Amino acid sequence: MLDQNMMAKIANGQGFIAALDQSGGSTPKALKGYGVEEDAWNSDEEMFGLIHDMRSRVITSPCFNGEKVLGAILFERTMDGQAGGKSVPQALIERGVVPFIKIDKGLEDEANGVQMMKPMPDLDVLLKRSKALGVFGTKERSVINLANREGIAAVVKQQFEIGSQVLAAGLMPIIEPEVNIKSAERAEADQILLEEILKNLDAMPGDEKVMLKLSLPAKAGLFDPLVDHPRVLRVVALSGGFARPEACVELAKNRGIIASFSRALLQDLRHQMSEDEFNGSLGGAIDEIHGASTVKA
Repeated sequence: MLDQNMMAKIANGQGFIAALDQSGGSTPKALKGYGVEEDAWNSDEEMFGLIHDMRSRVITSPCFNGEKVLGAILFERTMDGQAGGKSVPQALIERGVVPFIKIDKGLEDEANGVQMMKPMPDLDVLLKRSKALGVFGTKERSVINLANREGIAAVVKQQFEIGSQVLAAGLMPIIEPEVNIKSAERAEADQILLEEILKNLDAMPGDEKVMLKLSLPAKAGLFDPLVDHPRVLRVVALSGGFARPEACVELAKNRGIIASFSRALLQDLRHQMSEDEFNGSLGGAIDEIHGASTVKA
């Protein structure tokens, strides 16, 4: 059964969800943005240790708390690690931040204008372990590059099938069919995605809810029907390559949608900063993203 206090916080809280789930191929880029060059590590273990140090620094910062940060999405290794001498999920919970876990194992090659999720043969084991650690929900990502109805329908179907498996394990799924914001067919893809998500929401059995993580739409307000849908707990937006100022402007145009930013949250943080500099920079980013999530244009 889902934790009802966490459910209420995510459903009604005034804030946003931090995405701290860069993994695999995206980790070197995240570290480079943090001011750590590739010659700073000699193995994957050392690389993941460095990214964990960065995330621990974020999680234990005084400004990273449940007042403005409702939740945080973790990479599996981060979930299994420690922050401030406690398990990362427990450290977050004690700060009033709801923990989520990224469960997808990456993307298949593009077909029909989309990239489906790779198989997850050990998903049930991961879900059980995550639940035991106090994690509230999951996140799983696909990518849509073209306005191909067949491809988008397949992506959404796969997402909802995985979402059903997550719900059965007593966790809340964040369904993330990301539309590539650089696509020449972005607006058309947004519209098809809206239609396919609505079909799948309306076909859900029982009365359980899901969350949606979507690219900011080319047409502001397009996803209002999803915000208002009785089977949707919350709609969150990824920054999708927008820098923070632009992402916040676009987010503020969309009623009822809150941020779930990664790069746009962390883009100004550097390994070399003093604690005061680091906390000041992170606090400023949190304030800006919180504002765009709660005060709409």
